[in-house]
Amino acid sequence: MEGFEFYNPTRIIFGRGEHKKIGNYTASKGLKKALVVIGGGSVERIGVLDAVLSSLRHSGVEPYVLRGVKSNPLLSKVREGIELASKEGVHGVIGLGGGSVMDTAKAIAAGVEMKRAGKDIWDAFTGRADIENALSVFTIPTIAASGSEMNGYMVITDEVSAYKLAAGSIYVYPDISILDPELTYSVPQDYTAYGGVDAVCHLMEPYFNGPYPYTPIQDAISEGLMRTIMDAAIDCIRFPDSYEYRAAMMWGATLALNGLTKAGVGEHFFPVHLIEHAISALYDVPHGAGLAALLPAWMTFFMSRRPERIISFSKGVMGIVDDVGVDQIAALGIKAFSDWLKRINAPINLRDIGIKEDALGSIADNALVQARIWGMKDEWDKDAILTVLTMAIDWREQ
Repeated sequence: MEGFEFYNPTRIIFGRGEHKKIGNYTASKGLKKALVVIGGGSVERIGVLDAVLSSLRHSGVEPYVLRGVKSNPLLSKVREGIELASKEGVHGVIGLGGGSVMDTAKAIAAGVEMKRAGKDIWDAFTGRADIENALSVFTIPTIAASGSEMNGYMVITDEVSAYKLAAGSIYVYPDISILDPELTYSVPQDYTAYGGVDAVCHLMEPYFNGPYPYTPIQDAISEGLMRTIMDAAIDCIRFPDSYEYRAAMMWGATLALNGLTKAGVGEHFFPVHLIEHAISALYDVPHGAGLAALLPAWMTFFMSRRPERIISFSKGVMGIVDDVGVDQIAALGIKAFSDWLKRINAPINLRDIGIKEDALGSIADNALVQARIWGMKDEWDKDAILTVLTMAIDWREQ
């Protein structure tokens, strides 16, 4: 495997009811004031926010609340949070919700420090500035999906320019993340499915795109996690109040993007995420739905570039056996994957999420902005992106 540095400072607290102890953990880090970031209100309706606020106050931490984060988080909400956090002099930010909430919390934590230095948080996303410090970050995920609870990445949409861009820094790794599978019981079936797709795609991107030819440890971990998450997604939809299935889904999603599986695979890109970010920036579709609509077509496209990786996936994840013939293994593996998408009622092509042919050019142009920032514009130019998008419009099993 290729040389690498693995770094992950996040402390994970996993189990039933652990979110009610958030005050103990924030106080142990010396916090006196904290900004709690939430989404559309579900954490309030089911009493989770009250439990968190009560725990904070009991531990001597004064909480402030920022409400209204959308499923594709907006820069305007980040800036609102930066102003509130700066005004109240908070010492840390708590993301209580899904990936969008956690990413918003990270961006606020970094943005407060950038504001003090006379810089703007969006510059960290466009590559014009680096994040050099951040407030303490804590997360309590309420959906198994993004893995933001154990990594240093965040994705935000600027609604003015209509660009959805990613940024990363060691300074926005959460200090502590509390994973309580019971908090995911109320996640509806569609978002449970989309979360599973997102987590699986986080594993697929380094698995397929990592250039190093011999990575048996990473492959074994990734394949096992993909199988587990795919099975858990089905089980969580069938039995939404099963602690064991929700626990498997939650921990699997966390491990999918904490840096473990990509360590040693070599420098690689996330082209499916690249294209999907443009789709959800322009059309505000759920991130996992956008990924699902792209994946079968992208895998078909990828067969011509590295067929051996599709064959490995087909065997190791989808269970396709050798006796069907090498030429058929890859196609059967992609079909089996699309069958899984259909089984969890996820889309399998762009038309399923309302995208039509006349939108493809603008999506490709939008995606090129992130491609340039990520340094992948040579391999993923407009023609390549358009090819995948065109294949994804009406993709069906071959």
